[in-house]
Amino acid sequence: MNNLKNIIPILLLMLTVSLSFGQRNGDWDKIRTLKIAFITERLDLSSKEAQTFWPIYNEYQAKREDLHEKGHTEIRKKLDASDNLSENDSAKLLDKYLRFEKEEEELEQTYLKKIQKVISAKKTLLLIRSEGDFKRKLIKQYRDKHKNNK
Repeated sequence: MNNLKNIIPILLLMLTVSLSFGQRNGDWDKIRTLKIAFITERLDLSSKEAQTFWPIYNEYQAKREDLHEKGHTEIRKKLDASDNLSENDSAKLLDKYLRFEKEEEELEQTYLKKIQKVISAKKTLLLIRSEGDFKRKLIKQYRDKHKNNK
């Protein structure tokens, strides 16, 4: 675990450097790597827990990304042009948006239940908190970078 604690700052430095060069696809891969390291450190999983947890979590993340891409393609782009939609088209888009939100919530509930079966409820809650902490940390780094560039 000590090696991991030494790796985290290096990975965070790599993230900062990679974000400054703006390599989009590479950035997402690096962010995923950093997120995995961040979650691994926070959850302090045993090797047995890690063996069962990561396949479930990775499957969840892949399905979540697919769902977000679908939502972006089918809904979010149209929301930008919602001023030009008829009432009927707006109602259809709103219905599609609500179905998308429900599908996203159901996906999260399904996977949290699966995850809770392989790690404790306490670690599952810590996972939820760690994901939020990672996102906030990433947004802060992004804002700080852009603040310094102005």
